[in-house]
Parts: sequence; structure tokens; C-alpha cells
Amino acid sequence: MKKFGQGHKSEEFDTVELNPLFSRAGEATEFPRNRMPRSESLPETVYQVVHDEAMLDGNARLNLATFVGTWMDDHASRLYLESADKNMIDKDEYPQTAAIEQRCWRMLADLWNAPEPSRAIGTSTIGSSEACMLGGLALKRRWQHARKAAGKPADKPNLVLSSAVQVCWEKFCNYWDVEPRFVPISLDHKTMDGHDLESYVDENTIGVVAIMGVTYTGMYEPVKQISDALDAIQAKTGLDVPIHVDGASGAMIAPFLQPDLEWDFRVKRVASINTSGHKYGLVYPGLGWIVWREASLLPDDLVFKVSYLGGEMPTFALNFSRPGAQVLLQYYNFLRLGYEGYRRVQRASRDVALYLSEQIAKLEPFELWTDGSDIPVMAWQLKDGYTDKWTLYDLTDSLRTNGWLVPAYPMPEALTSLTVARVVVRNGLSRDLAAGLVEDVKTHVHELERLDAPLPRRKRVAFHH
Repeated sequence: MKKFGQGHKSEEFDTVELNPLFSRAGEATEFPRNRMPRSESLPETVYQVVHDEAMLDGNARLNLATFVGTWMDDHASRLYLESADKNMIDKDEYPQTAAIEQRCWRMLADLWNAPEPSRAIGTSTIGSSEACMLGGLALKRRWQHARKAAGKPADKPNLVLSSAVQVCWEKFCNYWDVEPRFVPISLDHKTMDGHDLESYVDENTIGVVAIMGVTYTGMYEPVKQISDALDAIQAKTGLDVPIHVDGASGAMIAPFLQPDLEWDFRVKRVASINTSGHKYGLVYPGLGWIVWREASLLPDDLVFKVSYLGGEMPTFALNFSRPGAQVLLQYYNFLRLGYEGYRRVQRASRDVALYLSEQIAKLEPFELWTDGSDIPVMAWQLKDGYTDKWTLYDLTDSLRTNGWLVPAYPMPEALTSLTVARVVVRNGLSRDLAAGLVEDVKTHVHELERLDAPLPRRKRVAFHH
């Protein structure tokens, strides 16, 4: 008789030495991947299977590609679980969650210096992409109303944006039949800064999008400078073009780290601002916010009225059912951290970004594109003509062996020959972890420098994160 542990074969399951958790009577030991199993399974087993598969994902704290938050404290996690069943659209059943949603966007209106926060209007969304869609829709509808009131055609709207704009704006223009007019960035104009804006704006322009924290580089576009350029255009042509600020990241950074920077409702031409609660709002995904300077800037025919506490509450959204838990988490953070707490957290992230950029800049192959002094994002490139042996793609591939997810990608139109690597510093990337990244970069650069022949060139893929 074979002793236990010597390859004993189970007569019942015809398998060898299974973990007892997966070998109980009636339990499948392998689940089908592309069809539903025919029978039930014990929750402990299924939990373990799903848990184990999810372990194959990357370590969230080492993911330096994403802006999306990956950590909240234990109290927030408990609140999340307690409120996971709340549907944000059902304001009649969850009136307190609806009231908290309103408190949150009023807090944002105040944070963003709305002249009269009580006259502002806003809403939560499933993320910044939906918020951008709503901001664009409001711009388009107001322009259409004005054109029709003046007896002019309203069938050829256009929107002016940087070529480095996030892909959700390209989707907006595609889905809602708006012509995108991209202002190309260049080495002389690294962001859309108002230069040559008159070449893109005309009577069919519904608005200009200014980005507070360009996805590619983390740089702020100078909203006040763009507004000044539009003032000059209005003085010359009479065209009054509003600005929507895409503050997906920067709208939750600038108020705390650059409070004197004029980018928000202090700039009179700014009609609306969006941000991602699940980015530097420090909430789990997915949550976005949009606020209009005043209710008159959101056309009534875009707003639906729903019953709420015996009265009516306006709603404006693309999604219908969506989680309410993240709204409560945002409120938790606002109360838990307050202004000073947010300032401390964001400053810590920026300090780490500045440390990383300082260390990367010391390495011979690299020069910085941005140093993390706007939002906590730094990007760098290979020095022109430095090497033909390897590229930033090879470096980022090598860093994956240490668990680091650092993206490399070509820059947008007019700069597509330039490749950069980028690090997003979020709450949770400590100085010690950043020092580890620097050491790993040094190690892999040294190994790449010792190559005898160039590595095969990887296909360049446009970046739409």
C-alpha cells in the first residue's frame, strides 16, 4: 500500500493530491471559463478561485500608470461595504445619499471659488469621462439655443481642444456630432496656451476645453492665459466663447498646492469644471463630479426632474443606475481630511514626484519633460541621439520584472516622433518605494547599456489612458 503523500490517486476524483478545499464531495476542481457551470459550488471554494485569479493582476501600489485611487482607510472600506447596495439614481428611496451628493458638489463649488456657491449647480457622475460629456452637452445646447434665437443655423458646432486632450473628448465629439478642432502642442508650446487660438475659433465654436493636468505629462494648461486670448478674440469679433475646465486631476490638486493660481471660477469665462473623485479626490473608482458656475449655464431642457422628499430634484446624467457608495466615500474624505488634510496628502505626493524627477534627471540617458510641480506626475525622455540599442519601451518592459508598471508612449500629433515615460504619484507611493524605483531604473539602464546589439523595435502604440 502506498503511503500518504506518495502520489496517491483519488478514486473518486481521478486527480492527484488536490488541496482539500477543492476536493470536497460535490465540488468541481476546475471551472469552465466561457460558460456557466451547470451546478452550484460552495462559496468558500468560489471565493478562493476568484481570489487566486485576481492575484495574477499587478500590485496596485506599484502601478504608476493609473491616476485612479487604489487605497482608502479601514473606516472608508467599512462604509463602502455598508453602502454597496445604494443606487444613486434612486433619490426617493435613498434621500439622505441624495442630500449628501448635493453637499459634496456645493463644497466643490466653494473650493473652486464660485462667486455664489448657493447659485451653482452640479452632479456626481460615474467618472470624469461622463462629467466631460455632460459639460460638452451643456456647451452645445447653450450654443444651439443662442443660434436659433438669433435665427442662425445650428448644425455645425465645433469644440476647440489641445491635441493632448484625453480620449473622452474625442468620444464626445464623435457621439454628439461636434467637430473637434485640435490645437497641436509643440516643443515651443507644450500645452494649449492661447497661442494662435484665433485660427481655431469661429461663430460655430461651442467652447474651449482647458486641461488642468494633461494626461500625457501632468502639466497645467494656463486657463487665465487662454481666457485672455478669448477676451482679445471677443474684442475683435464679438464672439463670446466659454471655457470648460477638465480638471480630472488638477481640480483636486491646485486648490491645495497652488491656491493663488487663477484657473477656476475666478476666471469669469469658465462656465463649468469637472474632476475625478476617484483620482486625487482619493476615492475608490468610479466617481466623477461636474459643477457649473450658476444654474443658468445648465440648460433646463437637459435636466430631468425626479420626486424627492415630497418635492422635486433635478438630475442630469448619462448613466441611470449607478453606485451611491462612492458619493458617501467622497463625503467621508471631505469630512475626514478637510482642507488641511487634503493639502497634506497632495503635498506629500508632489514631494515624492519632485524627488523622482530630481533623481531621474541625474541619470545620463534622460532629460525631463515635466517634473511633477503641477500635478504629482513626472515624465521623461531619452536624450536625442543618446542610444540606438534600446528605447524607453525596453526600459519599461524591464521594470515590469520588478513589478513596476510604468508606461511609455508616443506624444500626440505634431510630436509623435517623441516617446516619453511617465510616473503618476498617488497617495500610497511612499518615498521609500520611490527610492526603490530609482534603484531599479539605474539597474536596468546599466543592463541595457551592456547590450551587444540593439533590441528589436517594438511597435509604437498611441496612448489613450
